Amino acid sequence: MPTKREREYYAMGFSDGFVKGSGRMIFDPEELVPPISKPGGTYTPRKPKRKISAWNKFVKANSKKKEFRYRDGKLNLKKMGVAFRRKKRR
Repeated sequence: MPTKREREYYAMGFSDGFVKGSGRMIFDPEELVPPISKPGGTYTPRKPKRKISAWNKFVKANSKKKEFRYRDGKLNLKKMGVAFRRKKRR
């Protein structure tokens, strides 16, 4: 954990670098914090989500089936992998 003095030195160095790099005279730490969505509001992510892969779709669809589960409740991924490779792809 950094001490209070180390945190102050870091903040001073960061604000100096920010001023030199951006050309602004005032450093506002609020600019760097992304806006927090309010309760009841919708949050829009900055990047679009990745498309789910065929393997992940298969696991999601078949993870509750008894044939792919051990007695202790864990997934039998080896058996799922064999079934995934055997299934017909479109």
